[in-house]
Formats: sequence, structure tokens, C-alpha cells
Amino acid sequence: MILKTLKRAACVFFVSFLFLILSAPVLFAQNPVANYDENAVPAFQLPDPLVLRGGGVVRDPSAWWGLRRPEILEIFENEMFGKTPVTKLPISFEITSLDKNALGGIATRKEVTAYFTADKSGPVMVILLYLPNKEKSKVPVFLAMNFKGIHTIHPDSNISITRSWLEIKQESLRKGNITVADSRGSASSRWPLEMIIHRGYGVATIYYEDIDPDFDDGFQNGIHPLFYKPGQTTPNANEWGSIGAWAWGYSRAMDYLETDSDIDSRRVALMGHSRLGKAALWAGAQDQRFAMVISNNSGCGGAALSKRAYGETIGSINRVFPHWFCDNFLKYGENEESLPFDQHMLLSLIAPRPLYVASAEEDLWADPQGEFLGALNASAVYKLLGTDGFQAELRPLPGKPVMSTIGYHIRPGKHDVTDFDWDCYLNFADKHLRK
Repeated sequence: MILKTLKRAACVFFVSFLFLILSAPVLFAQNPVANYDENAVPAFQLPDPLVLRGGGVVRDPSAWWGLRRPEILEIFENEMFGKTPVTKLPISFEITSLDKNALGGIATRKEVTAYFTADKSGPVMVILLYLPNKEKSKVPVFLAMNFKGIHTIHPDSNISITRSWLEIKQESLRKGNITVADSRGSASSRWPLEMIIHRGYGVATIYYEDIDPDFDDGFQNGIHPLFYKPGQTTPNANEWGSIGAWAWGYSRAMDYLETDSDIDSRRVALMGHSRLGKAALWAGAQDQRFAMVISNNSGCGGAALSKRAYGETIGSINRVFPHWFCDNFLKYGENEESLPFDQHMLLSLIAPRPLYVASAEEDLWADPQGEFLGALNASAVYKLLGTDGFQAELRPLPGKPVMSTIGYHIRPGKHDVTDFDWDCYLNFADKHLRK
């Protein structure tokens, strides 16, 4: 009996081993090793953001606004992020918490709930705001989403626990893998509220999964079902994915900021890190109410050129996060050379508003050189529209920011948001939003 069991086990092992050997080429083809060698970057040619699809050259601002910009926007709508619905929801806002003596008296904290349905039973978005008390007039604000819930950005125990965070994390909470108490302030290193408040700026932040959960569920949760046509159950191939939904959420927060008498809505700086940097760029491209857009380590699908196929690629991002982009984007996986666009064209849609792109030396997955080149190749549009564009030809040394209308820095360290990043963003805002 023992001998028979051993023979069976050996047979199973041999068959499994043989399967792995035979399937290795297929598995490798489906999951190629990331390239981190500049010498292995393929030769490529970038589409010119100032040349129309028909071949005409854009020579003046009127041709940019009237012809080329709508053309580029349509390309990104159809081929990458998907179209954002034009349907308007019956959104209402309610201040659900107010403390005029927050952070030891230097700030006012507000929580504003945005209800997406008339009966308030559907998805909601909570906007957490901290505004400086020392300012006697309307204040400029940094708007950014957070990854772990509004209660994680600061240890302030009066910040509410977001309903959607509790729903998404309920299994981990039940098992004791996380606790509400331990999660409070757990992401505060990325949110130096006191520094920002002392500089005279407010902060508005939203838990991104209030809008759309960050997993592939066929778009049955979050806001997508609110826009389905009769009989529709998933977005069409050219309709928005999660990044499009998060970008929509940024604009709905802007709708509220325009109504708040404490905020100067003409001076709202939109900031996003990583996947939320991609969403910030797409929101800024579609919604010109944002006075400034900041991309922090946004990488593939954000500021980095896709045609470089360096670090994270279109193929790898679509395999791991199939819900982020529209289905039409799938055809460019391991096929970057066929792209009729690239990310410098997305950055050009922000023009002539100030744009800041930030990289980190050790964040090779996000391709710092590709992010720099994205900013560099958007400069021509900025100059056409009367700005100084990007005042750098070579990537600056770490810790040496460029502060032209297109700003850039690369800092030591990894994929993160640091005090150095925020100090640069505040200096950039001082230069461009304090005019």
C-alpha cells in the first residue's frame, strides 16, 4: 500500500513537472520580465501633439483649441480611459461634521457627504477638508484622493470612518487582520497637514473606493451601475473603467468646492499619487476648472511614455488591473509600437495650466525617465499657448526641481509621497497660484 502511494505521488510529480516545462514558454510570453535596461528600450517615434490626424500642422492657439485638442481628447476617450457618461446625477452635498478648532486650533475641519442618488441610498462620497484659520480670505486648496480611508491621513480621532471602507474591509476587520484604531493616521506620512496649513493652503481628500472599488467585479459596485442604459450590465469597450470613474469623482468634488465660501475654487490644485496620479491627469485633461495638476509617480498610463516599454508596461498593467482602463486599451498590450498616441499628449491636454510631474530614483516600475520625457514632449504645446513650457532639456539631478510652467523633480527614494514632494508642490503653487 505504501509502495503504491509512493508510485502515485511520483507519477503526479512527474506529470506536474512536465506540464511546467512544456507550459513555461507560454507562461513567459504572458508575463514577460520587466525591462530595466535603457539599452533595451525599443526604438520608437512619438506622435506629434501639434500635427493633426490628417497631417495638417497646428500653428496657432485657435487651431489647438478648435481642432487638435478635441482630437487628442477623443483618442484618449476611445482608446484608453473610456468615455465618461454625460448623464447628470441628482447629486446633493451636506456638511456632516464641522470643527473650527482642529489641529490644535490652526485649522477648520469639515466633512461633506456627496449623495449620488436622490433618495441618498446609493453610493456616497465623503470629502474631508482642512482649511487654515489664519487666512482671512478664500483659500487655495489641494484636492487629492487617498488609498486607505479619510481616517488614515491624520491621527485626529474625530475623523469619521468611511462607510465604504468598512464594507470593503469587513472581512479583514472580522478576522482581526486590521482594526479601526490601528488604521487611524496610518497614512499620515503622506499627508503633512500642518505643513500645508501653515503655508496658507487647504486640503480636500476623498477615499477613492467611495467612487469605485479597486478590484475587478465586472463594475457591479460603485457608481458605474448608476449610468447603465436599460439592459446594460457592463461598460462598452469604449466606456470608462475605474480610472475614468475616479477622475469623475475629482470633478464632483470640484462641484462642491465651487460652492464653499471658504475656498477659492479658481485656485484648486489637483494632486494624485500612483494610480490616482493617472486619474488626476485624466480629470485635469477633461475638466479645465482645475487650476493646476500634479502627477506623483503616476508611471504607466500616467505621465510615463508607454512606447519605451520600460518597467510597468501596458500588457502588465492590463493583466493585473483589467478594470482600470476601457477594453479598447487591451489591444495595445505588448504592442506599444502600434499606439497612435502616447502620454505626452495626455499631459498636453493640461496646457496652458501649470503641470507638475514628480519621479523617484528607485521607482523603476514607474519609469522616471519616461515620466521626464512625457513632460519634455508636452512642452511644445505649452509654448504654443504662450507659456515658458518645460525649462529643461536633460533630466535634472535628484532633489533639484524645475519650476517652469511644466514642473518636474526626481528625488531619492521609492514609490511614495514625501515631505520633499509636498514642499516642491507648495513652492510650485506659490509661484503659479499666488499671482
